[in-house]
Amino acid sequence: MPRRSSRAVPASAAAPASAPKRRASDRISAASRTGPKRQKYEDTTAQKAVNSTAKKSKYFQEDTSEEPKPDPKHASAPEASNYNDSDTSVPASPDANPEVPEAAPRGAETTGKSQSKRGSNRGQGKNRKGEEPSTPARKASSGTKASTTASASGKELWREGVTTGLGPGKEVFIKKPKARDPGAVAYQDDTLHPNTMLFLQDLAANNDREWLKAHDADYRASKKDWETFVETLTEEIIEKDSTIPELPVKDLVFRIHRDIRFSKNPTPYKTHFSAAWSRTGKKGPYAAYYVHCQPGSCFVGSGLWMPEADKLALLRQDVDRNSHRLKSVLRADDMRREIFNGLPDDDDKAVEAFVSQNKESALKTKPRSFLHRLTCFHGSPSAAGYEVDNENIQLLRLRSFTIGRPLSDEELLSPTSARERIAALIGIMEPFVSHSTRRAIAAV
Repeated sequence: MPRRSSRAVPASAAAPASAPKRRASDRISAASRTGPKRQKYEDTTAQKAVNSTAKKSKYFQEDTSEEPKPDPKHASAPEASNYNDSDTSVPASPDANPEVPEAAPRGAETTGKSQSKRGSNRGQGKNRKGEEPSTPARKASSGTKASTTASASGKELWREGVTTGLGPGKEVFIKKPKARDPGAVAYQDDTLHPNTMLFLQDLAANNDREWLKAHDADYRASKKDWETFVETLTEEIIEKDSTIPELPVKDLVFRIHRDIRFSKNPTPYKTHFSAAWSRTGKKGPYAAYYVHCQPGSCFVGSGLWMPEADKLALLRQDVDRNSHRLKSVLRADDMRREIFNGLPDDDDKAVEAFVSQNKESALKTKPRSFLHRLTCFHGSPSAAGYEVDNENIQLLRLRSFTIGRPLSDEELLSPTSARERIAALIGIMEPFVSHSTRRAIAAV
């Protein structure tokens, strides 16, 4: 067992005496013995009254100021009657006794005067809005408009990042450009309007999205003018080549937007209108007729431009084995006169003129053999490629087989002979297109 401690246990602290409880009867008797509660008019109470009075409407304040009445022209809002009666008054503080009327403090009278003055000023300001400004105000507004016009003139404000030179709070409303006035020449379906050429000139100088968005009206008018011209030209082309079907214009016209994903040229739009006719429209494996509308660079062309590898291999194979067929087409009288500017009847001259129109995409050396292995799987001699000393090496180096005839802007805009001139050139190119189509789809 543990040992007991011999130390004396300290005495516990005395508990505090509890307060005597008061009975409810004592509280009631004490309340009856006290007199009525007196109001305390101290500075704090007066301050509270000022704060509460300031929130009242101006119509509930008595205007005791002796200011002169405003001019009848700038009359303020009609004065309301005095509603500061004892029956409708609001107590100034929560502790105030509603049975005893209380006098308004000194600060409240001053606040009421200021509120009434502000209300009259507001009413005058509202009435002045409908009236004409005074002479100095008119001069100031006219000066502001003149400065705005002067600072905004000569600037293309619709471009992003262009500053107007105005101060803060100023606004400039930019009028959206409308379509160019057609003038004395009306738009017609079978001819091109001069405004179409003017739009392409402006687009070449401002080839960006902001400019085209701001001049959308000109673009829509020019696009519609070109589509109606192509639609009427289709009838003339079908008469020259019966293999061309009657297709909707959307299958003939190329879009104006450029594909810049793999291009070094960042301009988003083409600066020309164009359309192509073939057995399947602007797309497909067949040789096509092509009309190009660009200020200073209009032309009519035909053939196969950059065909696929298998189609190109078939064309080269036909040139290597039967080059006389292509040469006979190039030596036609109409072809030499219109397309090759009157060349003499000679194979070498015709081939040289034909190669010069396709030299931009031509190879520098002989064609590689992998192009021919696409169609030659049995070890034929053509699978090894072509030799440098081949007699048709100039034609074999080509990657496009096309011909073209340039047109002046006046020829394309002519209201009487534009369609006839294009249809005549397409009739001359029809044997070349038929030959190219047969050779390119020989394996189909």
